[in-house]
Amino acid sequence: MNHVNLIGKISSEPKVVQLMNGKKIAQFSMSTQETYLDAEGNTKIRKQWHRVSAWGRWVTILEELGEKGLNLAIEGRLISRFYKASSGERKFVTEVEVNDLVLL
Repeated sequence: MNHVNLIGKISSEPKVVQLMNGKKIAQFSMSTQETYLDAEGNTKIRKQWHRVSAWGRWVTILEELGEKGLNLAIEGRLISRFYKASSGERKFVTEVEVNDLVLL
C-alpha cells in the first residue's frame, strides 16, 4: 500500500505549470513537525520538508488560495521519478502526489 497523510504548512508558494498536453500541475514544498523528548527529557521539535504535486481541481484551489504559511492536510501517495536538469544531469526526486487536500 502506498498511502501518505501529512498535516503542516505550505513552505513555498505553489508553482503552477501548464504541460504540453494542456494539463496543469501545482508544485510546492510543505513542512511538517513533530515534538519529542530527548534522552534528558527536553522537548525537541523535528521539522521535515516534503515536495508535493497536485493535479486537476487541486491546481485551481492552490492557484486561488494556496500561499506560503497556509496550514493544510493532504492525503496522497509517494511518487519517485527521474528528470533531466538544465545542466543535462539526471536527477531523482520523490514527492507526494495529492489525492485529497483540506485547507485548515
